Amino acid sequence: MPSQFLAAINQMSDEKGLPREIIIETVEAALAAAYKKDYGDKDQEVRVELDQETGEPHVYVSKEVVTAPENEFLQISKKAAQAHRRGAKVGETIEYEDNPEGFGRVAAQTAKQVIIQRIREAEREIVFSEYKDKEDMVLGGVVQRIEGGTVYVDLGKAVGILFSSEQIPGERTYMGQRLKVYVVRVEQTTRGPQIVLSRAHPGLVRHLFSLEVPEIEAGSVRIREVAREAGVRTKIAVESTVDGVDAVGTFVGGRGSRVQAVMSELGEEKIDIILYSEDAQAFITNALSPTKVINVTLDDGTGKAVVKVPEDQLSLAIGKQGQNVRLAAKLTGWNIDITSADESRVEAAAEAADPAPPRRGKGPDLEGSLIQAVNQQAAGETAPSEPEQNASS
Repeated sequence: MPSQFLAAINQMSDEKGLPREIIIETVEAALAAAYKKDYGDKDQEVRVELDQETGEPHVYVSKEVVTAPENEFLQISKKAAQAHRRGAKVGETIEYEDNPEGFGRVAAQTAKQVIIQRIREAEREIVFSEYKDKEDMVLGGVVQRIEGGTVYVDLGKAVGILFSSEQIPGERTYMGQRLKVYVVRVEQTTRGPQIVLSRAHPGLVRHLFSLEVPEIEAGSVRIREVAREAGVRTKIAVESTVDGVDAVGTFVGGRGSRVQAVMSELGEEKIDIILYSEDAQAFITNALSPTKVINVTLDDGTGKAVVKVPEDQLSLAIGKQGQNVRLAAKLTGWNIDITSADESRVEAAAEAADPAPPRRGKGPDLEGSLIQAVNQQAAGETAPSEPEQNASS
């Protein structure tokens, strides 16, 4: 049996990619359970050590030293204890080696299933720990199978799940296809770790740009915000941390090469690269690009922004089914309302109809003088002259 143990341990270590130490610990725990089942008691303290060279199991049992043992599995008499350790006293706990005849053969049979189960658990724990650290990262994988709209992606040591809600709408996948996927979360279940993947997450866009734009790693440019409607359109807000560096141009690349590479990975999803600004009005104006914005009025209390645009730009600002303004709102964090310039002109006309407030200051009132002159002229045309009055009298 010793040689079989070592051979099995080495084989499992190679096939499963598990550390040899973990497998040995698992085998030792399984043999301790087998000893308690066939030679001892479930409440007994037992540990097993495997010889690292021969694989021979050594069983060590702990018992309390008492005057008159009542439970032979948990207690031992003082005389019997002193046979294992000279000077043992009542009240102490001693540990001694106990290797009953035939334990190796019985243990191998009894512990077989336990060992398999423990190895599976250890393997799952290693996979869980490894991929738990990769949450919010992007990995490469191969489509293993497709079942009812759910895509299973082989990530190497584990298989991730790409639910239909996390797929890019309209994207077609096939067996053997290589995909870049975003790791949303890793959960431990009774059937092992479940790795939930996404192709629709904004984090995927961030990662793809980090591959295409080396200046991100260098720290000269960075992505501040991302708003995405997968498969249709994405807006990203970028900024430069170094004077003289064009953030938008850096992300676009020569002849659009960098942004085109990201778009091709996402199925030709449209990407708007926006210049980030700490000034909310400027940021909102940039976010609605290419729409021409007349002005932006902010209400900090409600988080609402009213944006006025030319009449012919209204549909462009709103976008198809409200997509452009919706993404701009997500990107900036403001609730954006779009109004046309016609509405602003109506408001201006209403203001012009109101009586002008009295002018203040020491300068000449030209407008008042002009009105007075006009009134005087009108009065002169309607009033009869002095000679005519005399003649009539």
